[in-house]
Parts: sequence; C-alpha cells; structure tokens
Amino acid sequence: MQLKGRNAIVTGGSRGIGRSVAIALAKSGANVAVNYTSNQAAALEVVKEIEALGVGAMAVKADVSKGEEVENLVKEVLNRFGSIDILINNAGITRDNLIIRMTEQDFEEVIDTNLKGAFNCTKSVSRVMIKQKSGKIINVSSVVGVIGNAGQSNYAAAKAGLIGFTKSMAKELSKRGITVNAVAPGYIDTEMTASLPEKVREEFVNNIPLGRTGKPQDVANTILFLASEYSDYITGQVIHIDGGMVM
Repeated sequence: MQLKGRNAIVTGGSRGIGRSVAIALAKSGANVAVNYTSNQAAALEVVKEIEALGVGAMAVKADVSKGEEVENLVKEVLNRFGSIDILINNAGITRDNLIIRMTEQDFEEVIDTNLKGAFNCTKSVSRVMIKQKSGKIINVSSVVGVIGNAGQSNYAAAKAGLIGFTKSMAKELSKRGITVNAVAPGYIDTEMTASLPEKVREEFVNNIPLGRTGKPQDVANTILFLASEYSDYITGQVIHIDGGMVM
C-alpha cells in the first residue's frame, strides 16, 4: 500500500495509536504532520523517527477543540506540504467517572476534544480536499461508542457521536471524491489503558474471543488500508478492531 507523495495529518500523533499510525503512514511513503497538544518532546521524537524513513515530517501544536487553532494547523501543513490527502482524527482524552460524580467540565472536555475536535479538523481539511476532488478521512472511534461502558458516559457519547458524524460526512463528501470511514478499537495496549487496575484488565481480556489485547499497530494497519487506494470503494463504514469483543 504505497502512499508516496501523499500528505497526512494525524491528530494526537505523539503517542499511543496516533504515533503508530503516523509511523505506518510514513513507512508507506506519506509525509506526515504530527499534531500534539502539550507534549512537544514526544511529538518531535515521532518526527525524528519519520524523517529517518526518508519522508517529510513536522510537529504542529494545536488544541483540536479550538477552531482557530485547527485553522492554523491546516495552514501550516499546506505551507509545508502543499496539499492534504489524508486526515486521521485520532486525538482523544478520557475523564472517567460514574454519572453521579462526573462534573459538567468532565463531560464537556471529552466531547470537545473527541467529537468537536473531529468536526473542527474535518471542516477545515474538507475545504482543501473538495478543491482537490480527493481525500481520505479516517475517524478513530471505539467499541465503547457501540456498546457503552459504565463510568465512561462522556467518552461513549463522544465516540458514538463520531460514528454518526462519520456516516454523515461520508454521504456529504462522497460526490467530491472524498471517503470517510471510522475504526472502532477495542482493548488496545496504550498509555491510556495501562493505568487500569489488573483486575479490570483481566475482565476485559476474558471477554475477548481471541484471548488477548490488541496493539496500536493492529489499529494502524487497518487505518493504513483505509488511507490507501485499496479502500477507494469503501466509505461510511465502521471497522471493529477488537479481537471479536463486539460481534
């Protein structure tokens, strides 16, 4: 799956799934803009690793929940690469708590980053892709957005909203040569899941038919397919990457 000459933005690309996706795209020949919010050092590490592969890379700080910062992100990428062919809406946060303890701020921050962030990036990038009459947009949802999870009502609402957003954008942008799809990862080994208690981790694994957790690379491989020409006739879909947890 060759992406030579293609230019990509990966939001939340400094760690976890985003980092793996950024590197996978680069290995296939794409130039990659690594978006980050606070950890510049981690983002620059990813950029260094990508540049060692012989393609272009840049780190761009932007809070995706803020439209103005996203507009600046897109401008910087266009100034450097000249076009935007792939957008990976991956940036996400958690503020887990039971509903009776969850604050309004906890709910709003997760919705703003995980859902509104995808809206801001898609709105800004779609203007570029419409002019190009081509583009690939992949949204990172979650199985939690499909089946829900106690203590994650804010996260589940955002990820479920992202699925509806994906399908709406697929219908809206298809005639412009733009495909929009989503992936719904299950239990993936990342910094976010590493903080879970061992007992909780065991319960998750017991509910996975393949009997193991996933790796960020598992998600990156599917996103790479959706970003490539091999998926040109696929749009509006949600692909579960969960070891069979949700069937």
